[in-house]
Amino acid sequence: MSSLQGNREISTFPIAPSILQKLTSSGLSTVEDLQRLKPSELSRDAKIAPKDALEVFQTIFEDAGSNVKKVPAPQVKTAWDLLQEEHNFPTIVTFCESLDTMMGGGVPLCKITEFSGAPGIGKTQLCLQLTVDVQIPDCLGGVGGEVVYIDTEGSFIIERLVDIATATLDHCQMLHSQLESPSTDMADFSLEKILSSTHYFRVHDYVELLAVIHLMPKFFQDHPKVKLMIVDSIACPFRQGFDDMSVRTRVLSTLSQTFTRLATQFKCAVVLTNQMTTKITPTSSHLVPALGESWGHASTIRVILYWEGIQRKALLYKSPSKPEAHCVYQVTTGGIRDVVTDELIEDANNSFKEESDQSTNATLDNSKNSQGHEDYSQNRPSKRMKIS
Repeated sequence: MSSLQGNREISTFPIAPSILQKLTSSGLSTVEDLQRLKPSELSRDAKIAPKDALEVFQTIFEDAGSNVKKVPAPQVKTAWDLLQEEHNFPTIVTFCESLDTMMGGGVPLCKITEFSGAPGIGKTQLCLQLTVDVQIPDCLGGVGGEVVYIDTEGSFIIERLVDIATATLDHCQMLHSQLESPSTDMADFSLEKILSSTHYFRVHDYVELLAVIHLMPKFFQDHPKVKLMIVDSIACPFRQGFDDMSVRTRVLSTLSQTFTRLATQFKCAVVLTNQMTTKITPTSSHLVPALGESWGHASTIRVILYWEGIQRKALLYKSPSKPEAHCVYQVTTGGIRDVVTDELIEDANNSFKEESDQSTNATLDNSKNSQGHEDYSQNRPSKRMKIS
């Protein structure tokens, strides 16, 4: 079946309105959505009779020119191939070194990363930072890609994006000036390029969100440079408007599968933000990420942002390759940054002092040797022996 037929809306087929309404409510809107299901699964998910489910398949796939669904054979890869692919995929930095280190280098491609937290903790600021950082050129270790930004809350502030982009540009220009062989890629890295490579979608409810997500495969094909898709936030469209919570669960499950397929098929990172809700138990109550426990399996990596006093902290709650850890970060005018502590300052000073001592000792050794003086390097500490 061609991609055009796969994207065809189910509503264009001669299906009874009562059945069509149940299919739409279950998050099934295109032919492609039905290709992954069997008639029995459709009957269960859409809560329709097995006979009706079979008739839906016959109507859609016969009308689409295919009496039998053709399922492509799965590709076979070795574990070594998967490991090599994992190592070759770059990550998107956050400009907060402690957060990047905690996550294994930054936000990875081909995976779903969720940032959960209370209002005002910096989720949207982090999304804006990633929007800029994914566009850093390859010559500086970046991805050099574009971004799709899906805004469900109306919290996207273009002025903040300009502030973060300007600070990032200044920092990248400084790093580029220190390179021995400057790259021509930096010539195209400008504020105008960053803004024009940010594809913004504003959605107001879960129906619009589903519609935009269903358009993404075609959009990714038309924009192959897209390496990041952001949904800020995933919880907002699903906090109300559902009388039957089982329908909400099925729609979220469909979204989760779609996000996974987009991340793996188009080699991009999918970043979601999530709100927090209160979970009440017989003995206590505490904040947990919204959308329930089943949604917690949708993301590959889950980071919970929280306050501790006046400090913002990030907890790596779920990761396939990193242990649970936490770090401190801050939101500045220029975006997400490390918090400068006394320990960091002391480490930096010690490192600078050690490098200065090594450089001075090496210079003295070279000077003495060049003047024909006796070399006393054997009487020096072992660290200086390596220098001489």
